[in-house]
Amino acid sequence: MCNGYEISEIGLCKPEWCRTMEKNLALTRNIGICAHIDAGKTTVTERILYYTGKSYKIGEVHEGTATMDFLEEEQERGITIQSAATTCPWEYDGDEYTVNLIDTPGHVDFTIEVERSMRVLDGAVAVFDGKEGVEAQSETVWRQADRYNVPRLCLINKMDKIGADFEFSFGTLRDRLGANAIAVQLPIGAGDTFEGIVDLIEMKAYYFDQSDMGAVVEQRDVPEDMVDMAQIWRHDIIEKIAELDDELTELYLEDESAITEAQLKAALRRATIELRAFPTYCGSALKNIGVQRVLNGVIEYLPNPSEVPDVQGTNPRDEDEKLTRPNGEDAPFSGLVFKVVSDSHGDLTYVRVYSGRLEKGSRVLNPGNGRKENVSRIYEMHAKDRDSLDFAGAGSIVAVIGLKNSVTGDTLCDINDPIILERMHFPDPVISMSIEPITNDDKKKLGEALTTIRREDPSFHANYNDETGETIIAGMGELHLEIVKNKLTRDLKIGVNVGQPRVSYRETITGAAENVRGRFVKQSGGRGQFGDVVMNVRPMTAAEAKEQEYVMKNGVVFIDNISHGAIPREYVPSVQHGARNAAASGILGGYPMVNVCVELVDGSYHEVDSSQVAFEQAGALGFREACTKAGLALLEPIMKVIITTPDEFFGPVSGDLSSRRGQINDSELRGIVRIINAEVPLSEMFGYTTVLRGMTQGRASSTMEPSEYRLMPENLKKEVLKA
Repeated sequence: MCNGYEISEIGLCKPEWCRTMEKNLALTRNIGICAHIDAGKTTVTERILYYTGKSYKIGEVHEGTATMDFLEEEQERGITIQSAATTCPWEYDGDEYTVNLIDTPGHVDFTIEVERSMRVLDGAVAVFDGKEGVEAQSETVWRQADRYNVPRLCLINKMDKIGADFEFSFGTLRDRLGANAIAVQLPIGAGDTFEGIVDLIEMKAYYFDQSDMGAVVEQRDVPEDMVDMAQIWRHDIIEKIAELDDELTELYLEDESAITEAQLKAALRRATIELRAFPTYCGSALKNIGVQRVLNGVIEYLPNPSEVPDVQGTNPRDEDEKLTRPNGEDAPFSGLVFKVVSDSHGDLTYVRVYSGRLEKGSRVLNPGNGRKENVSRIYEMHAKDRDSLDFAGAGSIVAVIGLKNSVTGDTLCDINDPIILERMHFPDPVISMSIEPITNDDKKKLGEALTTIRREDPSFHANYNDETGETIIAGMGELHLEIVKNKLTRDLKIGVNVGQPRVSYRETITGAAENVRGRFVKQSGGRGQFGDVVMNVRPMTAAEAKEQEYVMKNGVVFIDNISHGAIPREYVPSVQHGARNAAASGILGGYPMVNVCVELVDGSYHEVDSSQVAFEQAGALGFREACTKAGLALLEPIMKVIITTPDEFFGPVSGDLSSRRGQINDSELRGIVRIINAEVPLSEMFGYTTVLRGMTQGRASSTMEPSEYRLMPENLKKEVLKA
């Protein structure tokens, strides 16, 4: 079956050749499975592992036996919490392909796992529920894939579900995502009658033998009652593909029937790689229908590592100098750390190799911090299991042991050829709570544990509040913090008491203030301290900063408009540092300040007493004074909430949302089910799931994700600041 593989007694394929021979990049695919929660991502992944021979038994999410959901929390809750990587073989058209696969979470609290996976993937399979179509988190992961220019296939899964509707779900891809989805398959039946698929390019029907878990695929003619409909859909896809390819446009206008299957696939492949089209499949992973055809689609339409644009970066010695690394093993080594997992044998650092070779026992450079790292071991991962490698070539996704000073988003490169690759986007936490160790021994262990968790999860923050003596942990939602708490108490055996979750507010200014002076003067015998600055402040959003080509860092833009040497140049960075530190600690209630533009316009200095420390203090004093004069306000996080409820409960649900200061933007009736789109302040949503279930006899569900920060009403602002 597997050319060049060893077949063990239980039939597992062990890719021994990949340890000793250079992988052919053309035969490699780096893909991720991503979707809204409960769309069936992990079930799809389990089928892929089974059909590729990577596992000999299908694990099920609902039974807690899924291979890729190996954490205890994941098995108990039936959800994916952390992305898991695996490598598996797939035979297509006589060639053996290597598929590096990452299964990502769907819950919004763990969106960072999707973000960092998208950054290192060459392609993705976006999975959608056959009944629901595009859902809230579907839009989020689609935007993440857009941000990193990741080509995608779409899989409309769960076609066996009661109420599944392929045309409706396919329509939501176009209407809600604005995607140029092109259906390459049609389902044969739906719900209880779903039994196979029609390939619209080949015009053949495929059925999957359930006596062998769908592993045996039978090709037949298109069912007679579907021929006319299949012809209509096929004409539609030929027309859409022809629009994307000049050569096919001419053929289409002359004679549509002259266009061959190979020409259609080649044109669709080019359009997919260029993000101008998204081939759409259908199936049911749970019923073992259609997964092998999706794997074929991954090979046919998604790019190999050599077909994606060469990785871009900057020279660490000169940020303005742009550098490029070709996708090949002949180039100097460059790679990106996209995940760190604490392990009993040392941190497992996941690395995507973009160029060159990473060899076991070698030394590499982290150009971000200037530290050199030892690569002790390299592993090919299969969820929690691993196989040792001697090297990893361009296009590989591997785990490394031995790195001490590299975290998610860091670049690794050749010591003699440094480059810094583009970092990832990490969302700010929206919710926090206090956590307190019970004993002195717990206190020591807690500090180390929080440092470890922070290294593993960039969306998790922890800091110690000197004023209250509390440790505050912050994350992306209630579930996120609950998982962290369970990890501390159950896995690491640390005794802690936790407070109630609290909202992460932000502070901002409502107006402008000009020519505000900040002076720091200290004389205590001998050399004194003297710093004097004059600054303006005004509101500025991230969009405005980008439009005016200003750099906004942590919500603050700093503009140096000093002229005629009012302040020596070496003191300006100190003023900026002081202003940014003051912004980070806030003025009203200790919350970080955002959307502020600071303009340094004047000042004075003393030949002897002025210093960097003095100007840092003057910058902080001037910033606080200017912002206070400009008018301070509190911003609160607003959540985008999607509620699915039987229509009979629409009244109580909408009334409850209004009482929570919610605003319903849209509601749509699908059969007897009402889909409500609303925006609600996060502070009003604690414990909402329990209330919603009680209100609807357990028949409604909801999802939410961060939308934006908005000004808080004055009366509520006072309550928050009093607390």
